[in-house]
Amino acid sequence: MCVTRNKGVNYEKFIEHFQGKTRKFERLSLALAVFVFLGSVFCCFCIEVAMVSVPLGFEISGFDRSRTWVSQNGVFAFGFLESCSKEDEVDSFVVGIRYNLGDNGAVNVPVWSVGGGLRVSMNSTIRLSMDGRLILLDNPSGVIVWSSDTSSLGIRKASLLNNGNLVLVGIEDNVLWQSFNSPTSTLLPGQSLHFPQTLRAPSKKSTSSYYSFVIRHSGELALVWENNVTYWSNHVNLLGSVKEAILDGNGLLGLIDTSNKTVWSISSKDFDEPSPTLRRLKMDSDGNLRIYSWNHVLHEWKVAWQAVENQCDVFGSCGLYSLCGLNSSGAVCDCLYQDSVNWGTGLSTVDSGSSGCKKMVDLGNCKMNTSMMVMRQTFLYGLYPPQDVDIMLSEKACKEYCSNDTTCIAATSKNDGTGICTIKRTSFISGYGNPSVSATSFLKVCLVPQAVSARGANPHVTAKPIPTTRGGDGKNFTAAIALIVLVTASGFLAIEMFVFWFMYRKRKIKAHVRIPFGKDAQMNAHYNSLIRLTFEEIKEITSDLANKLGPSVYKGALPNKTTVIVKVLNDVTANEKDFRVAVSTLGRMHHRNLVLLMGFCFEANNRFLMYEYVQNGSLDKWLLNMEPDHNEGTWQQRLDIALGVARALAYLHSECQICVAHGNLKLENVLLDENFIPKLTDFGLGSLFKEEAASSSVSPSERDIYMFGEMLLQIVTCKRDILSENLNHLVEKTNEEPNSEDSIISEEVERVVRIALWCMQNQPFLRPSIGEVVKVLEGTLSVDRPPLGFAFRPDQMDGRVLTEVEVDSS
Repeated sequence: MCVTRNKGVNYEKFIEHFQGKTRKFERLSLALAVFVFLGSVFCCFCIEVAMVSVPLGFEISGFDRSRTWVSQNGVFAFGFLESCSKEDEVDSFVVGIRYNLGDNGAVNVPVWSVGGGLRVSMNSTIRLSMDGRLILLDNPSGVIVWSSDTSSLGIRKASLLNNGNLVLVGIEDNVLWQSFNSPTSTLLPGQSLHFPQTLRAPSKKSTSSYYSFVIRHSGELALVWENNVTYWSNHVNLLGSVKEAILDGNGLLGLIDTSNKTVWSISSKDFDEPSPTLRRLKMDSDGNLRIYSWNHVLHEWKVAWQAVENQCDVFGSCGLYSLCGLNSSGAVCDCLYQDSVNWGTGLSTVDSGSSGCKKMVDLGNCKMNTSMMVMRQTFLYGLYPPQDVDIMLSEKACKEYCSNDTTCIAATSKNDGTGICTIKRTSFISGYGNPSVSATSFLKVCLVPQAVSARGANPHVTAKPIPTTRGGDGKNFTAAIALIVLVTASGFLAIEMFVFWFMYRKRKIKAHVRIPFGKDAQMNAHYNSLIRLTFEEIKEITSDLANKLGPSVYKGALPNKTTVIVKVLNDVTANEKDFRVAVSTLGRMHHRNLVLLMGFCFEANNRFLMYEYVQNGSLDKWLLNMEPDHNEGTWQQRLDIALGVARALAYLHSECQICVAHGNLKLENVLLDENFIPKLTDFGLGSLFKEEAASSSVSPSERDIYMFGEMLLQIVTCKRDILSENLNHLVEKTNEEPNSEDSIISEEVERVVRIALWCMQNQPFLRPSIGEVVKVLEGTLSVDRPPLGFAFRPDQMDGRVLTEVEVDSS
């Protein structure tokens, strides 16, 4: 066997092979004879001969990442690739398939990666094990971080085909596993995409991993951002009749129905050109979908088609706090407002978007008042969450409404005749602007002092003295003195009248009627600013704590009829400063799977938190009251709920400024809204308000992983008690050999049970990170069977009895 070391393919020879041209039989025979002779003499120095197949036991180490496995035609290579992301200097490699078109690394783009882009260190090995699995090993720990799960299929060898497909084959060369069935960010000619498969953009920036290309059950192809914003689609609705989407070698992307007919298609610019070329469909990190063609004359990739012609139409194209614009070279990004932070507080901020723009200043910290910055031919929208509010107002009224609304951060008035004014109440803002945009936006910023502005324009300007004159008319002087005395007396009288009116009004209004929200809150149904309440206001909202929903939890309503939940914090001993710091941290957390914190109360003996009301109640009421006959029918819904909870934990652990552990993860703390989207509540109360046990060797985030594993098993079994018979049955079932006749649901259940048991390992270092759990639940990362014997602690925190679960290896 031979390996290549960064040797490029002779593209002209490949083109000749691709077109089906062959040499004369005599010349071919002579070439084969020479090849056999040289191979027998120089077998130890073989450098450029490609390996068609590799046997069991073949491996490539990250320390020798220049060693690659090349397809027969020399176009594709398999091995260790440098990751696009440079955020982590340790785990900066991925294992996958790339083009092998020359010494220029820029053209050797990756087309498939193990585990959907799983990054590993240099001290790793990819191996075709003797039991038929293709595995990725972390050498220091010996942990298998990815596996093809083909140990019982009779694999005999692996082949890298000329079309870029990595296949594992059996005794009769039957393909038993192939990389084409698990696309990552690229489709190659002949590779198909089936529902519910997706192409996900490679992760470079904070928002890039949210972009994906999906095929829906209706046959519609779409580009989506975080599964809830669709910014491009082919507008096809052929429910049940579409089988797959496929890219052919001529540059045609089409939808194929069950009768193998093309029902929709688009073609590249060089479609069906006479000269053969390489093509690929790529979901790029900028959120656009493109078909690339290889130019063998210029030796570079050219864009032959892209889904979104105007890059600024891609949702969140430039990231947070930035604007997308156009110039002669294409789309360019710029910051929303350069000086808002400096003028507002005199301090810079470390928070920034993926474009590098600084976070907008907290308007509550402005030294002076706020003002509205006018941005012509510009459209702004909110990213987190992407839920703007549309009302019917003129441009002037739209500006005034946002200026007077303390919760409004920005507004956009459409100049297309509709009269729509879009209000944005989140500071996570992005947008786009160009001369063709028929909209005017208004951004609320801190008011810039005029004196500072003047000094900035000309720092050397000094004030001139006001000239004075002597003498004058005595009568005019007397009249001026009289006018001053009259104005002063009138001012004092007006102040006294105002004080009298205020005291009279205060005596008439009872204390418990005082409402802190003001006129805006009473009229505005979308009021969501974090506010401070008194205990009297808490009693007014909850009708003297009359409607009790659970222990220390009460239901209430704001003056604008918005339903809220008030939670009593009986065991919080923090002082006011620490309490407000914790509340401020919780108030900055915004995620679609977290319950929104709306306000708080801190008084001598009264501490409350006010949350949004979630309509369908807690998960335990829905899950544990479910009929056993309906369990299978609700599996997808339960899997979506588990995935939502995992994403919320991933946000708390790794996407906030500080790692915030939930600390009390259970079914009662997962609420379901009207669309059955899960929302975590009571997050951060243990880590932000209470002191952690100093004697514990397990970190709060590791305890979250353990509790989430318990929750996963409860979601799978629809039972609260997962001990004894239930757990033994699940462990035995997930350690059984896989059955090829199992349904997709059975495979998903097995995957969820496996990752749940990994989460519940007694040793914290064996538990996966929450990011890995999310990928497993999404189906982009496989998971090995848990150890055959392990210790299961129902609750390590409260000292309950350790239950030993032993599984028979037979």
